[in-house]
This record gives sequence, structure tokens and C-alpha cells, in this order.
Amino acid sequence: MNNKTLQRRDLGRFVLAGALLFGAAVAFVQPARAADEAPDALVKRLSTDVLETIKADSSIKSGDVNKIMVLVDSKIMPNVNFQRMTASAVGPAWRTATPEQQKRLQDEFKALLVRTYAGALDQVTDQTVTIRPFRGSPDDKDVLVRTEVRGRGDPVQLDYRLEKTPGQGAGWKVYNLNVLGVWLVDTYRTQFAQEINKSGIDGLIAALAARNKGNGKG
Repeated sequence: MNNKTLQRRDLGRFVLAGALLFGAAVAFVQPARAADEAPDALVKRLSTDVLETIKADSSIKSGDVNKIMVLVDSKIMPNVNFQRMTASAVGPAWRTATPEQQKRLQDEFKALLVRTYAGALDQVTDQTVTIRPFRGSPDDKDVLVRTEVRGRGDPVQLDYRLEKTPGQGAGWKVYNLNVLGVWLVDTYRTQFAQEINKSGIDGLIAALAARNKGNGKG
């Protein structure tokens, strides 16, 4: 699968997106607290928690994929609408995929993201997160939270798209993020579309599986 788009970009800047979303945050929010927490406050607290956890855990900083994956499953996925994220990345072909294919796509996409960023977590050092002025209203169900990650070098723009979910597990859930003007889901949609056009859904699944198996760091 063609991954030149990401390879040409500075992974050090993309790593902050991975760290803040797919890194290891033992302090990620409990569902009851998420339900009544404002989206900008949620992003601020979680971002800070993630960065501090990564800085304090040498095995995570060294890219221990298995440890990162366990913590992603237990602590982070409850705060992400990963089905929506995967469906958006796959595009129209998602609607024709079987439930089994959709599950495989989600599993392989998650592994791809974790492995892509795991190898660069050692670049997390003295960064801090600043929330830009929030323009949402209390009645919004879909919001943009803009942040700036500051540390060595130029500040990194990192923005989150969140949706308000009702019912059990209610609260704000992340479904896309923007690093330096590039939306993560859009980046992968271009790559995935090329594979789907060539080999179909099963071809995309096979390509993702092969990549995840063949390269432990994405």
C-alpha cells in the first residue's frame, strides 16, 4: 500500500497526534465524568494526562507496541468513535463491507495507527498543551477543539473533532484529528481508496494485515 504521503511528512510532528490519541493514558476519563464534561476541558485534561504518562513510562517511550495496545484498548477506545473513524477512512466501500470485514478493518486500522506512532514516542519530551479559544455552544453535538502543542521547535497545531453521544457511555468522543492542517482520516482515505480500487475490501484488509505484521513500527 502506498504510504508515501505520511513518509514524506515529519513523523516527529505526527507523533504528537498518535501520542495524544493512541498513546498510553492510564488517567483517561471514566464514562460518568465524560458525560458532563465540556469538550475543550476534556481534551485539555486528557492531552495533559497522556503526555505526562508517556514522559513517565520508559517502556511506552521506547515503543512497546504490546503495552501500548493493551492500554489503548482499555483506556482510550472508550473515548473514541473508532467505527466512525474507520468508516470515514475507508469511504463509500464501508457500506458494502460485511460485518466481519468491518471488524477486520477496524482491528487492522487500529494496529496500523498504534504501530505507526509507537516508534516515535521517544520524541515526547517537554511538550505542553494549550487549548485555543473554544467557539462551541452548549447545544452543539459536533464540535472542533483547537489545541497547540508547545515544546522544542515550532508549536504544533493539533485539532480534534468530537461528537456528543447519547445513552450509555454518553459524552464526547473523538472521531478525527488535524495535525498542522492535515486531517488524519482524510490522509488515510486517499491511501485506502487506491488499495480498494485495485483489490477491493479484502485487498485492503490483506494489505493492512501484511503491513502490520511486517513492520512493527508502521
